[in-house]
Amino acid sequence: MTLFVAKKNGGVFILLEVRFHGRGGQGVVTSADVLAVAAFKEGFYTLSFPTFGAEKRGTPVASFLRISDKPVVLRDEIYEPDYVVILDPTVMESVNVVSGLKDGGFVVANYPREKELEDKLGVKVFAINATKLAMEYLGRPITNTVMVGAFAGITGIVKLDTLKETIMEWFSKKGEEIAKKNADLVENAYKTLEKRRDEVKKLGLKMPFEVKV
Repeated sequence: MTLFVAKKNGGVFILLEVRFHGRGGQGVVTSADVLAVAAFKEGFYTLSFPTFGAEKRGTPVASFLRISDKPVVLRDEIYEPDYVVILDPTVMESVNVVSGLKDGGFVVANYPREKELEDKLGVKVFAINATKLAMEYLGRPITNTVMVGAFAGITGIVKLDTLKETIMEWFSKKGEEIAKKNADLVENAYKTLEKRRDEVKKLGLKMPFEVKV
């Protein structure tokens, strides 16, 4: 099993690339940005940006995230991601979301039936019903915070406390109540997928960081 080994103090170079798919107005760009800020808080260099060009509400949108222990100089779109995150399953009707996915990579998706999506995409999928959770917590089908929590939970890319702190700061301008709801939502999704990390290792898939105690 290939692992990215992350060491903050003069350690091994890593470059982790994640591609997010959804539709305009769903917070696809925010998903990558929040994870970039959280990873930066933990000592990494990060870069996040959306698909080049205008993003219209409802149209397919992609956003990209790079994380490294050295300055990130690559600024082109990510064509061979280590991981793919799907916020809206309807984008799969017109976009090949797994295009270029590296060997050992996997998909984290907003989808109610995991095995069905695995058969459709032909890759390993870790699914969560993000739309349902978003409606329960927020009263709106905005899935970005669910998927941020789910992706961070399955990969361990950032610590839960760091992620919640980032979410509280990010949504503070919308009021403490909304920020708290999003933080609680992130925690729910994080812990739900965190329980499945052993599956990643057993399947020989990539984990972004190897934590050595």
